[in-house]
Amino acid sequence: MQTPKPAAVLELLKPITWFAPMWAFACGIVSSGVSPLSRWSFALAGVVLAGPLVCATSQAVNDWYDRHVDAINEPNRPIPSGRIPGRWGFYIACLWTVLSLAVAAALGLWVFAAAVLGLVLAWIYSAPPLRLKQNGWWGNSAVALCYEGLPWFTGAAVMAASLPDWRIIALALLYSFGAHGIMTLNDFKSVDGDRRMGVLSLPVQLGVNEAARFACYVMAAPQFVVVGLLAYWERPVYAAIVAALLAGQFALMRRLLAHPREQAPFYNATGTTLYVLGMLVSAFAMRG
Repeated sequence: MQTPKPAAVLELLKPITWFAPMWAFACGIVSSGVSPLSRWSFALAGVVLAGPLVCATSQAVNDWYDRHVDAINEPNRPIPSGRIPGRWGFYIACLWTVLSLAVAAALGLWVFAAAVLGLVLAWIYSAPPLRLKQNGWWGNSAVALCYEGLPWFTGAAVMAASLPDWRIIALALLYSFGAHGIMTLNDFKSVDGDRRMGVLSLPVQLGVNEAARFACYVMAAPQFVVVGLLAYWERPVYAAIVAALLAGQFALMRRLLAHPREQAPFYNATGTTLYVLGMLVSAFAMRG
């Protein structure tokens, strides 16, 4: 039986997508207030869990269930091109799921629970009958939670070896909510294909201009709440920094809203960067 080459497997797992959950996991570590050096082996295992395992699993699952569409639109991908032959795409997705659960179980109950939720969302996002990606409201929510909230929670839980402080959980959920808007902007690049394939992304459902406005509201609203919470928790300097980063995003949003489809890549490279920097600033605010 033909087996895939390691390079094809690595391409299937898409290392470029691992950055977002690994960044969120790092925010979780920072917010815990525990030095990574004191639990460096757990921190390292958690980084691997967030990126090369759970996130990579989601990529393999997605490519397996999209293989027929990719054969038309992106035939050079590992599965439709035959570089991942037969049912190996499915086998890899299953193997990575098991590896993810094994590593999560070794890191504690709360980490395992978060990993189970993340993996369930990864499978139902792509696999029928639910296939959440067919609807932008549900699909973007699943991805936002998996890429931001769950890794942040996991990072804090790994370092604390217990359930994180409720304020840390609140911040993780708020930034997950805002990430729904980032996922909506990512859908702009495939509006025409989504319409043809019957995928109900938000740009398809609402129209490009309305979807862009909605994405901006969704990204901005939780950051306003974060600023208010940091001020209430007597972290005024951190609140001011997050507010300044939000002001920068507002300036960039004006350019985005003028020409959403053309400017979405620009905003993802600039405004989204300010967004994730705000995550890190908020994480530092929780130390101690």
